[in-house]
Amino acid sequence: MGGRMPRATRPSGRRRSARAAGSRSGETTTDPRFVVVLDAFSRDRRVTSGRMMASFGLRVGGKIFAMLVRGELVVKLPADRVAELVDAGLARQFDPRRDGRLMKEWAVIAGDEPPWVEIARQAYHFVGGAAGKRS
Repeated sequence: MGGRMPRATRPSGRRRSARAAGSRSGETTTDPRFVVVLDAFSRDRRVTSGRMMASFGLRVGGKIFAMLVRGELVVKLPADRVAELVDAGLARQFDPRRDGRLMKEWAVIAGDEPPWVEIARQAYHFVGGAAGKRS
């Protein structure tokens, strides 16, 4: 075998845009709430989508900002915004390993409030910042 990975497991090196990934059946989520989030970022060339951390999500500038984990939206936000959402009963801190070690900049939005697209845009701006924008 000479140290080469089998073709099916070799990384392709290609990244898909949110729009391209969203248009191919079987490669995305069917959760209608997350499909709306995918559609909201489909024209943004900086946003890519795909499998990440055993979930399906979105990246900006190579960094994850939103993903669907066990039917819930998980977003990266400033720690104080996560605390606000938790205090308001709208989110909980993300525990990816389910061992009690919470991530202070990641929020899990289980319900429909706040609206997923709105909170994903906040995450996009937090993670993506002004990078890639030209004046």
